[in-house]
Amino acid sequence: MDPKLSKNLIQRVAVGDILRRSAGRRPSKEALVEYRGGQRSSLTYYQLNEACNRFARAVRGLGLQKGDRVATICLNSTEFIISLYGLAKGGFVWVPVNPGLEPRELAYVLNHSEAKVLVVDDAFVPVFSKYLDQLKNIKHFISLPVTGQQVMEPFVDFNAFVDGVDGSEIEDVIIEDRDIVQIMYTSGTTAMPKGVLISNLNVYMTALQNTIDLRIDPDAVITAMMPIFHCAQHTLLTSALLACSRTIVMRGFDPEGLMRAIQAEKINWLFALPMMYRNMLDHPAIDNYDLSSLNICLYAMTPMDKRTLADAKKRINATFILATGQTEAYPGTNYFNPDWFPEKEGNIWGMSQPNYDTAVMDDEGKLLPPGQIGEIVWRGPGVMEGYYKDENATEQARRFGWHHSGDQGYIDEDGMLVFVDRKKDMIKTGGENVPSIRVEMVVLAHPKVESAAVIGLPHRRWAEAVTAVVVPKKDSGLTEEELINWCKKELGGFQVPKSVIFVDELPRTTTGKIKKHELRKQFAGHYSDRD
Repeated sequence: MDPKLSKNLIQRVAVGDILRRSAGRRPSKEALVEYRGGQRSSLTYYQLNEACNRFARAVRGLGLQKGDRVATICLNSTEFIISLYGLAKGGFVWVPVNPGLEPRELAYVLNHSEAKVLVVDDAFVPVFSKYLDQLKNIKHFISLPVTGQQVMEPFVDFNAFVDGVDGSEIEDVIIEDRDIVQIMYTSGTTAMPKGVLISNLNVYMTALQNTIDLRIDPDAVITAMMPIFHCAQHTLLTSALLACSRTIVMRGFDPEGLMRAIQAEKINWLFALPMMYRNMLDHPAIDNYDLSSLNICLYAMTPMDKRTLADAKKRINATFILATGQTEAYPGTNYFNPDWFPEKEGNIWGMSQPNYDTAVMDDEGKLLPPGQIGEIVWRGPGVMEGYYKDENATEQARRFGWHHSGDQGYIDEDGMLVFVDRKKDMIKTGGENVPSIRVEMVVLAHPKVESAAVIGLPHRRWAEAVTAVVVPKKDSGLTEEELINWCKKELGGFQVPKSVIFVDELPRTTTGKIKKHELRKQFAGHYSDRD
């Protein structure tokens, strides 16, 4: 054997190796469980590892070489998981594409990444088939049989693609720890998405730390309900596979479907957004299900208001943990258990996870002492390798020897990181800076509010007026006056919304984040005829 290859196999840090090692430790244990059409199916760790090997070899059979890009447009499924970890095994680069992107953005990502193969859920084939002529580099199309829809050429069925392919280990490719294993594109709100280069080391080291701080172990029965194409669910899935946990694969969020799964599979480790916990708590059938197996309940991406957290802890006897991070600083970077400091107010992101240093920096690169607000910055092996084909953006993101998050925050007296707001979401009103998150947490605590976003809108007197865009609970009778008076009890005068706009729903990304830029655009003229 080539000495360089031999050394690489002995010492390497590679995401694809996680599957082999877990299969060696617990070959007969269920790795993945999925319900489809009312039927339960599962794969053991041995079966999953073999399936990933087959997919990797099948992709190689198309003529692809190490480092070639393969894009996916998929929601959660067992086949999707086999595909993405199979790519890691073969030394290929996974390019997960958000199915919710506009056609123009979608074509941009596929062309910019120079992907040569596209893997698509069969449900999406009719839609995306219309744009095949816009794709410059893709020569091969694979369809995942998730819904059972029949697909036509040029799409090849996943099962036919891997049928008869050798499932033995691939040991003739050198994979280095800093080799790129995936390019994840950030959501573009003011410009086209940027491709974030994530290495084997980024993912592997982060998965290891998550098993420790987030208590993911072999006894964990964990959900993969959030989109796997997003970094948060992907890092947790990788952590679960590394720990030999059992993962319940779910296509998406349905409150009663989730409660049914918790009861049936004895799920004890749940990752969901705050609004999902709220929807579950408010569901009329909640008392019909046994949720006592839940032990760890993680939430992320948006703060959980005091009312929802209190209700959740009362109804569900579990430990609630907030974890944070971003695609560029592979999650998690920080975590916080509200029980550590029950008296604390605000959006506490907590302490660094083992792989990260966390600090707060001013615009001149000076690290700030506790209590002073600045930009949150990180260092650690989870930080991205850079932006694909964008050296300038890469340099800007790592000024002064730290990774710049674009978030504002401060370190409090207990050493906990406190998130203030996204730089772009900070509202500048009447000479004061108002964190939109601070106001949102008060608005969301009102018992008649289902969801809300706080934004700054142009105003001739205030420059920007603090404005709450609210989805009230059905038939609640919530009024603007009632909500503003509620806010006056908790907020300073300049922080209280000048107006409340009631809507039926808020625009969201597929991962649940509210698209505030769309709300600012939609209601830009709200104060045009007001003083």
